[in-house]
Amino acid sequence: MKVPETYYDELFHFKGQWDIPSTCGLKIIDKGDRKVIIVTELYQDNPGTSVTAAGPLLAGQVRAAKGLGDAPVTYIECNPGTNSKLSFYDEDYFEVSFGDAPAYRRLTREEVNALFEKP
Repeated sequence: MKVPETYYDELFHFKGQWDIPSTCGLKIIDKGDRKVIIVTELYQDNPGTSVTAAGPLLAGQVRAAKGLGDAPVTYIECNPGTNSKLSFYDEDYFEVSFGDAPAYRRLTREEVNALFEKP
């Protein structure tokens, strides 16, 4: 099950758990006052750690690689649809906030559409 390239602008290689080479799809959207980082799970095309398991580690690596420093960002995880009969492969987007433990909030279809609108 190949993830369509429409979900991301580039492949992002990162060090996953235990420094295992890992890959995700990456899209960064400029919303004027903040950046929206969308990391996309690539399923079997990712040789290492999933975006969910990498969480804060991946967010930090994207910030460093893209020169975002401490700029305000919204961090989104995308589990893309793959036209599978298995429901856990349906498309979902989650806003993730990092604190003592990551907190996930599923985005509505309207919120997802708003992400891709021009500011």
